Amino acid sequence: MAKPEPHIVVEDLTLAYGERVIQGDLTFTVNKGDIFIIMGGSGCGKSTLLRGLVGLQEPTKGRVLYDGRSFWDAGEKERQAIMRNFGVLYQSGALWSSMTLAENVALPLQENTDLGSERIAEIVSLKLALVGLAGFGEYYPSEISGGMKKRAGLARAMALDPEILFFDEPSAGLDPVSAHMLDDLILELRGSLGATVVIVTHELASIFAVGNNSVFLDAGTKTMIAGGNPKELLANSGDPRVRNFLMRGG
Repeated sequence: MAKPEPHIVVEDLTLAYGERVIQGDLTFTVNKGDIFIIMGGSGCGKSTLLRGLVGLQEPTKGRVLYDGRSFWDAGEKERQAIMRNFGVLYQSGALWSSMTLAENVALPLQENTDLGSERIAEIVSLKLALVGLAGFGEYYPSEISGGMKKRAGLARAMALDPEILFFDEPSAGLDPVSAHMLDDLILELRGSLGATVVIVTHELASIFAVGNNSVFLDAGTKTMIAGGNPKELLANSGDPRVRNFLMRGG
């Protein structure tokens, strides 16, 4: 079996808003090809950690390395180059309501490449087909369901063929059937694209369905108290906070 290859390495990371520390002393590794879960109860700092990983919030202390490159120690040009390898699906989908689905997916390609309109249209059609939205390119976000909006947001996140996909509560607001379909889609895309996936979620079904690695954040101690495969944490963790969360969904 091949040795895991680190993709994201977090070293002694502290994230704060002014004097208020949200999470501190975070150290963990996301390997290439992982579906890595950031989990914990409400208010523990999951979304704040995600913001630190995608370059939206500078840490108070510590480093985040991508393929060995320290993101926050790099210059602006190098940071932008690293971020071009990211695809982000926000909780709401964050689609532009005045644009069709095709226009939403095309936007990153128009802003970040020199591709012509015909080639962009081909890529947009492919990305929409990958998420099960072939034929829906001319629809507006208001004309489709919540689950379809999430899939359209995923198509846009994949537009530039990123090496890393970040998802913020992808199942939030979805019914169980739609949430299960999204989990299956994430697994399929990870397999076909070979991307590393980082997911913020508190949804127990999704954690066990897709996650092979994780970090567990605790609101009380403001740090991580566990990490590893969620199924193994459930079976082997001696910490009641971790077991209670994984048995009851937090």
